[in-house]
Amino acid sequence: MSLVTLLPFIVLIGAMFLMTRSAKKKQQAAAQMRNDMQPGSGVRTIGGMYATVKEVNEDTVLLDAGPGIDLLFAKNAIGAVLSDDEYNRIVHGVEHDLKTDEAVVPDDASSLTETDEPADSSDDKPIDLGKKDAADETADDEPKKADDAELKKSDGESDAK
Repeated sequence: MSLVTLLPFIVLIGAMFLMTRSAKKKQQAAAQMRNDMQPGSGVRTIGGMYATVKEVNEDTVLLDAGPGIDLLFAKNAIGAVLSDDEYNRIVHGVEHDLKTDEAVVPDDASSLTETDEPADSSDDKPIDLGKKDAADETADDEPKKADDAELKKSDGESDAK
């Protein structure tokens, strides 16, 4: 047998070894995270429930899901141990603001102008925002005549026979 025929098998075995090794590392990290849980930590179960750790035993965890609601879970059912800031943000809606130097956005646009004086309101005539070309202004009389002719025919008369 030559090395060329054995090469695909060697590559396949090497890939399987690398995949199992990375999966084993993830399992060890998850087990370490579960072992490091302390009472008072915020957790998320694999089912998506958020609770506070009340008591940690060898294989089980007692969780406080709300006032007077204690639930007993297997340690393997804990999906993630959350930081205090993240737990408070998700469960209580409390944002811990680390950046206090951010600019404050005003409620109205008047404070964004450079002067505090009100705008000059001497030009009280309405502004025409329609588009008009020079050709449109000279041709304005012809459509009015056509409209008048149509109005005269609108009382029952029609051109169609």
